[in-house]
Amino acid sequence: MRRACAVHNRAGRTGPADRGAWVDGETRGGAPHETQRNSIEGQARISGAVVQAQQVHGGVHVYPPAPPPGPAPVPVPRQLPPVPGHFVNRRRELAALDAVLSRHMAQDAGAIPLIVVNGPAGVGKTTFAARWLGGRAADFPGGQLYADLRGHTAEGAAAPGEVLGRFLRALGAGSVPADLAEQMSEWRSRSAELKVAVLLDNALSAAQIRPLLPAGPGSVAVVTSRRRLTGLNLDGADFHRLEVFDAADGVELLRLGIGADRVAGEPAATRRVVDLCGGLPLAVRLASARLASRPRQPVAALAAALAPDADGLAALDVEGETTVSKALDASYSVLGQDAALLYRRLGQLPLATFDVPAAAAACARPPHWADDRLDELVEANLLEMVGPEGFRFHDLVRVHARTLGAADTADGGPGTTLRRVCDWYLHTTTAAEARLTPAQLHLPRDYVHPPQGLPVPFADDLGATRWLDAHRLDLMTLLRTAADRGWHAYAWQLADAMWPLVLRLRHYDLWIEAYDIGLAAARADGHERAVRQMLTSGAIGLNAMRRYDAAVARYEDARVAARDAGDIRDEGQALLGIGRSHREAGRPAEARPYLEQAIALWEACGYVRGTGLARTVLGEAALAAGEPVRAAAYFARARQTHLAVDDPHDAARNLAFLGRAKAMGGEQAAGVAHMEEALGVFTASGATHWQARTLEMLGDSAYERGDHPAAAELHSQALACYELTNPDDANRLRQLLATRTPGGPE
Repeated sequence: MRRACAVHNRAGRTGPADRGAWVDGETRGGAPHETQRNSIEGQARISGAVVQAQQVHGGVHVYPPAPPPGPAPVPVPRQLPPVPGHFVNRRRELAALDAVLSRHMAQDAGAIPLIVVNGPAGVGKTTFAARWLGGRAADFPGGQLYADLRGHTAEGAAAPGEVLGRFLRALGAGSVPADLAEQMSEWRSRSAELKVAVLLDNALSAAQIRPLLPAGPGSVAVVTSRRRLTGLNLDGADFHRLEVFDAADGVELLRLGIGADRVAGEPAATRRVVDLCGGLPLAVRLASARLASRPRQPVAALAAALAPDADGLAALDVEGETTVSKALDASYSVLGQDAALLYRRLGQLPLATFDVPAAAAACARPPHWADDRLDELVEANLLEMVGPEGFRFHDLVRVHARTLGAADTADGGPGTTLRRVCDWYLHTTTAAEARLTPAQLHLPRDYVHPPQGLPVPFADDLGATRWLDAHRLDLMTLLRTAADRGWHAYAWQLADAMWPLVLRLRHYDLWIEAYDIGLAAARADGHERAVRQMLTSGAIGLNAMRRYDAAVARYEDARVAARDAGDIRDEGQALLGIGRSHREAGRPAEARPYLEQAIALWEACGYVRGTGLARTVLGEAALAAGEPVRAAAYFARARQTHLAVDDPHDAARNLAFLGRAKAMGGEQAAGVAHMEEALGVFTASGATHWQARTLEMLGDSAYERGDHPAAAELHSQALACYELTNPDDANRLRQLLATRTPGGPE
């Protein structure tokens, strides 16, 4: 029997959920008559399903081969930013990096090459590093990872944990620990067995780099920065200064952009433009884009536009920003009115990347309008494409756009632009929440600028989950921004709407921060119901991370707040959480009174579904105590409750537990049938964690009845699923498998 983990390839809910109960799928609330031999000769090649016959009668059905069993393989990450088609020279610098890598490979001392490429802004450090690593892809079969460390942006430098989370997920981790030390340990463990290339772009300091270095022999790390980062001397770094272009290379880059005829027709003006661009590739590319968009404009006209100011100040300062500003002014001046508006508005956003809906929201325009304007900005080299749907600024371009936008007070100014985009993200995240967790208690939403005419960018559960995952860093950025600006109601509402993101995708590194921010915002807003919601949401995350005592403390705060407000349902949820935390911490005697109190409160207020959740925990406690008959009674009753309130996910969880209890009690056939039925529900809904839990229980039952090969197979499948959701569970099960030999004793 083989089963595959259904992850990100199935639509379907993990089941209704409301906070105050379970995480991990739990809640917050015929034979032929004759044979014809056929043959194929020559050099024919056949791909896919094929039918070859002399005569065909009736219906012919051709089925593609079944997919291989087990979880889908994790794609090898290829994250390097694209290299522009107009890449000029740099042969000497590329050869120098080749020599560094060859020297390390020859020494074979196990040290990871660390290469630092520094130079002024706009000199092309990122493009150069991406070009070099892209040409050596075969040397790094484990993949190529990229992170923009934001060392020189107004949003602030990226924290190591933010980058490690992305790297770990790119290498197949379904969840990431919240603690930085645990993240670093997991990163070292995963990268130790791989040959990977890591490009750490736009670094600010040596301390920012060290946690991100890979551990695998044969790997390499390349760092780009405007700073020298001499502190990395201690780490054995090789330093390479990237200089500006000489005149010949600058002219060649311009020729590639505007054509040989225009360069040949005005050689003096061409050299003048390159000279005024200070040899900076970014400035030359921007000048090229402007000339290309105005084919009849003389090159000399652009040279005049880039000329130094009348006071005689040099056009280029030490970092080249004056020249780039001149080039950007020239590029901006020829934009259409609408594209110029979008350029200024995007400059006000703290987001690292933008997509069409965000751009449309920034200007209160329809998506097709934003799509066309974004194309115009890309054509002018003022925006770069990132993947099939994303766009971003170069750092210096962002500064230019922000400066222009800050002076634009029309239509409410920069604050209105930011709030429009914030409201669109809140609206869309809330739509995902309503789709993915429809049974939870939804708190109100307050929109200053309700999105108008912008469709939600997903149509099913899978699309909603993928949207949340793709925009999780945007959501955290806006959450922090709202807190910094004192938009308290917005901050807790966005944190509340993000519940399906943490519940389904288990980004532990974001979970605790999001609900800490949400809790502080709810308290500042004076919204007592939101305070209780944030307390419970954060407590569930702490419990999921096995920080049981911290979870109990936060649940106690939620319990006191609920009692003070006279909210019996919320008080029951806090009691359930306390009981669950004690049980999972190995304190079943302490857990039972809290769970029984929760049942009594919920029966009194008519919250039937909650009583089923509490009985599930009591059943798990009985199961762990070796009392399968008593456990089965709890699970059977809880299952009937969840079926009655149309909660198929929790009904399936109870069915899986009921099957395990029956198998432990000697009813192997009935127990296995229950667990396999529940596994079918979890597979269809894409509830990967509960696929793993059920596969593990099936494996345990197979081992107990002496079928060791089947047990090993089932546990291996469970391990593959845990690898996608929870490193702790994966390590636990891996250790269990290591203690067993095929067919042997435990």
